[in-house]
Order: sequence, then C-alpha cells, then structure tokens
Amino acid sequence: MRRASLEVTSPNDAKKDKRNGKAVYHDIDGYFVCTGFVDEFVRQALRYKPRPDDIFIVSYPKCGTTWMQHIVYNILNKRPPPKGFLEMSTAMPFLEMQGAESAEAMPRPGAIKTHMPFHLHPYSKEAKYIYITRNPYDCCVSFYYHTKSVPDYHFADGTFDEFVDMFLEGHVDFGDYFDHVLSWYARRFDENVLFVTYEDLKKDTVGWIIRIADFIGEEYGREIRQNKSALSRVINNTSVKHMQDSVNEGYRKQNEVMRSMPEDKKPRWMKIVEETSGEVKKNPIIGDFVRKGGVGDWRNHFNPDHVIRMKNRIAIKTVGSDVMSLWDNIGLP
Repeated sequence: MRRASLEVTSPNDAKKDKRNGKAVYHDIDGYFVCTGFVDEFVRQALRYKPRPDDIFIVSYPKCGTTWMQHIVYNILNKRPPPKGFLEMSTAMPFLEMQGAESAEAMPRPGAIKTHMPFHLHPYSKEAKYIYITRNPYDCCVSFYYHTKSVPDYHFADGTFDEFVDMFLEGHVDFGDYFDHVLSWYARRFDENVLFVTYEDLKKDTVGWIIRIADFIGEEYGREIRQNKSALSRVINNTSVKHMQDSVNEGYRKQNEVMRSMPEDKKPRWMKIVEETSGEVKKNPIIGDFVRKGGVGDWRNHFNPDHVIRMKNRIAIKTVGSDVMSLWDNIGLP
C-alpha cells in the first residue's frame, strides 16, 4: 500500500508533513486531532463535566453532524435558525474547537457538537447523546473534500488516492473511523444514547425527526406530533437546499469573519484560535461544508483498487462485530 505524503505527529511519531515541513496532526491526551485545534480547548473538552440538561450531538466527521445539529436546533427552538459563523458557533458550539466556556455560555435549550469516541467523551447518565454515523465509503469521500477545502490540513493539492490511504490508516482528523463508530455502536442500546445512521435519516426523515424529538423530551415529541407547522418548520429549515444556502456561506467566510470582527466583540475562544493559528487563518476556505447531502457518491470516486483496500480494512477492523449490517440495504460492495 502506498503511503500518503501527508504525515502526522504523535508521542511516538515526530514525522512532518512533507508538503511544507509542518505537522498537520498530533495527539492531545490520547485524542488525535489537527494541529489547528487549540490544545487548551481540546483538553477542556476532554475534561468537561456534563450538565443534566446537556444534549450532545456526536459523530465522526462528515457523517451528518451539521444536519443533525440543525434538526435538533429546530426541534428545540421556534426562533429562526442561526445564520453566519458567529451565530452558529454560539448556538451550536463545537466543544473541541471552542472549549468548555462555549458550552457553558450556550443559550439553552441547546446542543453541543463533539467528534469524540466514547472512551474519551465526557459522560453522564443524566445527559443525552445523539450519535449519527455514515457508511465508510461515503464518509471517506465527503471527508476528502472537507480536507482539501480547509487550509489547516495543507491538502489542497492532495489526491483522493492519497486520502483513501490516510482514511484507512486513521491518519486523519479525529483518528480512526472504525474505532470511533465501534465505540458508540457498543452503547447504542443505552437509554441516554440515540444511535442513527445518515442513510436511515435520509430514507425516513420525518420518522426520525419524531424519534429525535421524543428522545430529547416528551414535550418536544408531543409538539412535533400534534403541530403540523412545527414539523414542517423542522423539515423546511433542514432541507439540503436550505442547509446549503445557510451553512455554506458562513463556513467559507469563517476566517474572514474572525479577521474582520472588532476585538471587543470577539468571544475569548475566537481570539485564542486566531492567536495560535498564525498565517493559516488568513487563507480562504474553499468548497462547501454541505456538499451533496446524498447517499452513494462513493461510486463516483472509488475505483476497484480503492474498494479492495476498503473491504480489507473493514474485515480487519470489524472482526467479531455486526456493525456493517447497518448498511446491508444500500448496495455497498
């Protein structure tokens, strides 16, 4: 198997990114993340003490996190969904990026985004966890485009073939896909965990919106079931078209927003991200955060060799588990 030219650092691996001599990933207390994340905030995230009213939206990257965030937001709130980078990061904080203060300051009711595997995740039996996952083929494709678009990854000229190797080896942001999914799959029957696949959510969006509302709280389930306008609001505000229009512009402009915002208006986490990121945040983000919002795009990217490599990795990583049965009916190789 050819090695990708984008390499990593960890306590036992001090290799550098061959593209520009800078490390792109590193290990923080057992959590494998991009060096663009602030160490202080990652450690705060790992040590965060959940509140009884906390709702966590958890996923491996590019598995439907943003869609789920907006579904939950629209179930919880009757006010218009947030627009722009600052509004979104305030209403739907990303714990590892923004630190514990952002979760504590979040308007409630609300939900906190994380990408942590179960064994690292702040846990309380009183808190609620919504875990969304996606088949590894489509996840890999979506993660490839995301990695190309974000300057922190230094992968703008990277190829899909390189990224497949990186993905299968777990040498990407937030580490190994299979370890992550398996850690939460083992908790799928816990009372305070709702486990859903992206594909099921696409197939039966209305049914899953109702289930999500029921899981969050009886009053929310009742509202969605009895009030057609409430259900319609959630559906309309979380459609692919609406998400592309509302999320992508804020995503592409986040670096610009950070640079242009008056210092006295910036939250503390934003100031620290700017201070520690150096020149990287001066580069524009390209591409779309919400790209296609579909199932099966892997067919447009995986060649036979990629499929063989993926199937071999699946066989190794999922031995003794039926996790791949989640996607028995979507035509995976």
